[in-house]
Amino acid sequence: MQHSQYLNTNSLSATDYTAPSNSPTHSTRPHVLIAGGGHVGLSFALLLAHQGIASTLLEKNSYPDISPDDDKGRSHYLDSRNTAISRRTVQIYQEIGLWDKLQSHACRIDAVQISEQGSFGQAQLNKAEENVESFGQVMENAWLGRKLLLAAQNEPLITLIDNAEVTAIDQHLDSVTLSFNHSANDKVQQRQGSVLVACDGRDSSVRQLLGIGTSTYDYEQTAIVGVVETSKPHEHIAIERFSPAGPLAVLPLTDPEGDGNHNDQTGHRRSVVWICPKGEEAKYLENDKYFLQTLQHAFGQRAGTFIKAGRRGAYPLTRVLADQQVKGRCVIMGNAAHTLHPVAGQGFNLCMRDAHVLAQMMSAQAAIGADIGDSNLLKRYEKARQTDQKRVIRFCDAVVHGFTHTNPAIKLMRNVALVAFDKLPNVKPLVATYAMGLKS
Repeated sequence: MQHSQYLNTNSLSATDYTAPSNSPTHSTRPHVLIAGGGHVGLSFALLLAHQGIASTLLEKNSYPDISPDDDKGRSHYLDSRNTAISRRTVQIYQEIGLWDKLQSHACRIDAVQISEQGSFGQAQLNKAEENVESFGQVMENAWLGRKLLLAAQNEPLITLIDNAEVTAIDQHLDSVTLSFNHSANDKVQQRQGSVLVACDGRDSSVRQLLGIGTSTYDYEQTAIVGVVETSKPHEHIAIERFSPAGPLAVLPLTDPEGDGNHNDQTGHRRSVVWICPKGEEAKYLENDKYFLQTLQHAFGQRAGTFIKAGRRGAYPLTRVLADQQVKGRCVIMGNAAHTLHPVAGQGFNLCMRDAHVLAQMMSAQAAIGADIGDSNLLKRYEKARQTDQKRVIRFCDAVVHGFTHTNPAIKLMRNVALVAFDKLPNVKPLVATYAMGLKS
């Protein structure tokens, strides 16, 4: 099988790289530079490759050495972060032929239960009522990242360079040059492309080098994220629970072995996102018994008894929005463009819709022999994504603030609203459609 160029400290240095004779270069074909090789960066590179567009992806961390057979067993039964993948994101991965390789470790969501701790309001979305195959899937980050990396390594149109730290960006009339330090060589390296897309996270160095500011909002909350085991099988039900601290979620996961979409799965593993006030995270991280008791109090018997917890991570919650997402031949994407509150699992799926739209627009531009880094094209992309992005941002903030307000009158109103949502016709399909990312 033909492999992409893959440069790391254990093989070639960046200066050793020579493009293969059949590899597209900026002078003959469009070439995209991607800074940041996480889930969004890898996915975007694969979307471009599906359209026949070459890319060079630079990642500041070191990629692991992996093979297709490395994932047959899980070494950490209760030790992982997880991602809720919407139906639209599943469709995007299906378009590029990747979903078949991902779904064996994905667990579908058949129903969503919504309620507030200590209140009467509750609602439920059911796939049968909405006439859908599922509302989405939940997948372990480690599995998703590994499969994306394997796919990129085996794609001739993708060049991967890890251990690369971006140091400078120079924009020209018809190209952009990226300078970076590579751990295998003391000299500054450079790559040139038609356009630069930054997928390098909330604290994006590319965004800072471009002088693009941000607007930030500190939720004064911390997300405690991990995996638990419960006495009751999840039955493919996601539970959204609201407490005085903020929104909480328990999502279904696959068993240690096997496909989470098979009905014979026992399904006792669940992904947990527990929101606590900033500064209180230590007691949830260090004491398993206290953490499990806290979950039990918040969720009651909806998930059965919380009997085991794995290692957990704490993530401060801050909304970060780039002041602009396009500057010249550079595009800010993913968490570098918009880092959101994890309520409803919308962040990654919004990033995937951004990536899909930009790849489609670049493909159409390349098909007519036009410049994929043209500033007018990139500005059209930025404008095209505004409605979807603003709607998701408003929704996330409305949920966070609406369900943490302690005013009794507001609490009564939101519980009445939950009941109305559960009973009124035509409301659920609209909400479900937006939640699944099918209307953007």
